Amino acid sequence: MRRSPFVVALPIVLVAALVGCSGGGEATSVASGSAAAEQPISALRPGTDAVDLIGPSTARLERDDVEPLVEPGGAQLPATVTSHDLGGDSEQTVTHTDRVLALDVSGSLAATVVGLGLGDHLVGRDVSSTFSSVRKLPVVTQDGHSINAEAVLSLEPDVVLTDGTIGPTDVVEQLRQSGVTVVYVENEPSPDGAAELARQTAAALGVPAAGASLATELAERIAATGRDVAALADRASSRPLRIAFLYLRGTSGVYYLLGEGTGADALATALGGVDVAAEIGWDGARPMTDEALVAADADVYLVMTGGLESVGGVDGLLEAKPAVGLTPAGEHRRFVDMAGGQILSFGPRTPAVLDALARAVYAP
Repeated sequence: MRRSPFVVALPIVLVAALVGCSGGGEATSVASGSAAAEQPISALRPGTDAVDLIGPSTARLERDDVEPLVEPGGAQLPATVTSHDLGGDSEQTVTHTDRVLALDVSGSLAATVVGLGLGDHLVGRDVSSTFSSVRKLPVVTQDGHSINAEAVLSLEPDVVLTDGTIGPTDVVEQLRQSGVTVVYVENEPSPDGAAELARQTAAALGVPAAGASLATELAERIAATGRDVAALADRASSRPLRIAFLYLRGTSGVYYLLGEGTGADALATALGGVDVAAEIGWDGARPMTDEALVAADADVYLVMTGGLESVGGVDGLLEAKPAVGLTPAGEHRRFVDMAGGQILSFGPRTPAVLDALARAVYAP
């Protein structure tokens, strides 16, 4: 599995705390308690072809938390595991797991620790881990996704888990030199990658059996949701939708098109759409160009809620980047937004994320 190039290409803050509709008051919310959300997606029968839908919509999870999905059991420590360091693999021995930090760009690692039933071992969080059970923990990243060594050391962690998507590397080495055990896991940003992330995270925490159980549980839940999403896509759309992901930060003048290896490609496929990034050969996270937007010819744009708000909503984006308006998605104002701490976080909440996105894409 390759490490996501998302942060290598885009070392800026993911504002994940903002949730809601953007600009213009046009958005159709898919919220907990709505008639649509109360129905399973297998029962949805949209009356309008998704190709012809007009206006933005918001994908929301019914629950803003991560649930433990397995019993962790007693930890088998010390645990010696392979750490997939950026400079090459190394052997790391974990002796204690009472105080854990799980840090990555999308919040997937912290969510996985909670899914393993070990959430009470977390003593801090990254900026993307925003679900309710960890929200009050101190944040140890700064300036986007840079690890603050002083903040980490003040929490006296037994082990730091990361996947290389935050850094810098010399800060991680500083932690090791200070006596903190650091384990790099491989994290493929995709629904399929969630199961392997569970296994590696559990192995590092000395609970490999729990990791195997969580991996199986996630694989089954994701597969079941995937079948329902595929069936909804077939019912709701006369052809596969062309889906692209725009990463927006208006305050920083950042307008990126996310490509292969960022997780955006996996989302497009999981939603039954055409992964236009792969089609046009767009790799990693790169500044959008007029040529790329026109070539992608997207029917739907996925965006982070806070990102869309930062550019002034749909109207502000179309004004700042007129080429967006030349695409079918721009002409129809088909932007599907979701909280930044959710939309690209692949882990225990992946089935719920796919469910919410499918509702917003096909049956807003």
